[in-house]
Amino acid sequence: PKTDIVFLKVHKSASSTVMNILFRFGETHNLTFAFPRGGGFQLSYPYHFLARFVQGFSPRSPRRFNILCHHMRFLQPEVQKVVPSSAVYFSILRNPVQLMESSFVYYKGTSAFSQVRSLEEFLSQPYRYYNPASGDRHYARNLITFDFGFNPDGDASPERVQLMLKAIEASFDFVLISEYFDESMVLLKELLCWDLDSVVSFPLNTRDSSTRSTLPDWAVEKLKAWNRLDWEIYAHFNRTFWERIDRAVGRERLRREVAALRARQAELARTCLQGPGSVGPKDIKDSSLQPLQYGGARILGYNLKQGLDQELERTCRRLVTPELQYSSLLYKKQFPPPAP
Repeated sequence: PKTDIVFLKVHKSASSTVMNILFRFGETHNLTFAFPRGGGFQLSYPYHFLARFVQGFSPRSPRRFNILCHHMRFLQPEVQKVVPSSAVYFSILRNPVQLMESSFVYYKGTSAFSQVRSLEEFLSQPYRYYNPASGDRHYARNLITFDFGFNPDGDASPERVQLMLKAIEASFDFVLISEYFDESMVLLKELLCWDLDSVVSFPLNTRDSSTRSTLPDWAVEKLKAWNRLDWEIYAHFNRTFWERIDRAVGRERLRREVAALRARQAELARTCLQGPGSVGPKDIKDSSLQPLQYGGARILGYNLKQGLDQELERTCRRLVTPELQYSSLLYKKQFPPPAP
């Protein structure tokens, strides 16, 4: 199994669920994580990543970490200073239309969105509300492009788009697609030589459907034009994803593996969870499993069954522990506080 991994966590793209998979794998195999300095949750985002943002990194005695997966703005020469040269690089993308609809709800307080009532209102005349000079502009335009380290206001000419895609392909071993999450997990398992249980998951950091809205066709077209760079990245990697599946797994085996993954997840849900699945924030009984509520979104969580035996309880709890709590737990394990 591959144990040296860089995961570029693109915002609002099922990346918290992938992060939980990496946290569990790293904890099970006693791997080290490149944590944000001081135990924070982002690597000085939205600045381009620098090695010195990582706790325990020192240029005098460079220390390598197994897994780098916290939010960052990608900059490969700096990333290479903190992970082994053998590290596998991957990311996950989401359709930019749903991505921006989600960002609008989640980042409603940002400068571009705070003055408008709806995403349609913003898209009807974006430059009225969007300021390319504001520090939080990336939440409102080409967020994928920004997270990969490029300029979200850059020129979208075919030549520039090709250069950007080539740069991503040169840096990343593969890119997953969140709309095909189970298929993505089968591919991840295959390319990292992991077993099935390493890639099972329950969806984390997901929104209650009551805050979701469907955009009219005109707004979708406006959004694609406004986020042209994101659209180009997504379209390209959505295509190459299936080419990669055909090479690495094949469609017939893919169907079998996806069925096995879903069956295992359903079994774990029956074993671990009270009720049929995720619940609203008010209905989460254990406060340590309460996800961060942010922006205008209602983030769902889980209730565990009572009376599970110790080993099973631990397995189930890890599956549903929200990102911030899990990150803090692993940070304290890797950097124990000094004894009083």
